[in-house]
Amino acid sequence: MTFPRKVNLYEVGPRDGLQNEKEIIPIGVKVNLINKLINCNIKEIEIGSFVSPKWVPQMADSEIIIDKINKPETTSFPVLTPNLKGVQKAIEKKADTVCVFVTASETFSKKNTNCTVSESLKRVEEIISEVKKHNIKVRGYLSCVLGCPYEGKVSYESTADLASFLIEQGCYQVSLGDTIGCGTPFDAIKLFELVSKNVNIENIAAHFHDTYGQALSNIYAVLQMGVQTLDTSIAGLGGCPYAKGATGNVATEDVLYMLNGIGIKTGIKLKDIIKVSWYISNYMKRLPNSKVARAYVN
Repeated sequence: MTFPRKVNLYEVGPRDGLQNEKEIIPIGVKVNLINKLINCNIKEIEIGSFVSPKWVPQMADSEIIIDKINKPETTSFPVLTPNLKGVQKAIEKKADTVCVFVTASETFSKKNTNCTVSESLKRVEEIISEVKKHNIKVRGYLSCVLGCPYEGKVSYESTADLASFLIEQGCYQVSLGDTIGCGTPFDAIKLFELVSKNVNIENIAAHFHDTYGQALSNIYAVLQMGVQTLDTSIAGLGGCPYAKGATGNVATEDVLYMLNGIGIKTGIKLKDIIKVSWYISNYMKRLPNSKVARAYVN
């Protein structure tokens, strides 16, 4: 077996992990969470989304948070920007990276972004064209890559074509997201093999949800293919509102524990991450969605 010597953990907890929480979390708690993650030596932390508060109330304070957090030069702070209005905010706030998203599922695209796949691609082109003028990096997300809550199986070929499109447009990386967490290692390998035919494996990130308990197995599988960036969420924060019983993103500390066991370097200390996991979980008055965090409680 061949594994990468080093892996980057791309932290999505402050955005993807918190965005569906019904109770609005205070700005101070969010800022503390992000600063604690920075202190853990995580190099990429997705801090929020510049989207209408009407649609995602939890992200309404992203403009304030980007001003209040610590910003060491060694850390990147991506923000999700679904349209040009969001991009303008990102430019005003001097964001270093913006994230765009598309999917091969027509139904999911219409329900999630109120536009067709074709229309979403035009939006992406407009966004990338604009941020290029300001030397802002762009990361691309592909949703529902291993299954859609409305259409079931999604074409791997269509997803691969979209990944190539995002890279050609100027995204430095594409993150393949198993949004409802239904994929298995065999599925993941087939998809990543197809995408990597036209996109360098170094430019592909893995974003697995753990709804069916397959996230770590899927990560283990794609690591052997050379994937070097993994999207993770502190304490396993988050969930998919489109999938019943969804436990959300794979927990940062669970992934880190596995990587440590393999001998893959991340530059992150497990004990530090577990402390952060309990910090946000205690605030929310619930246990972390992480077996590692629970096991480390004395």
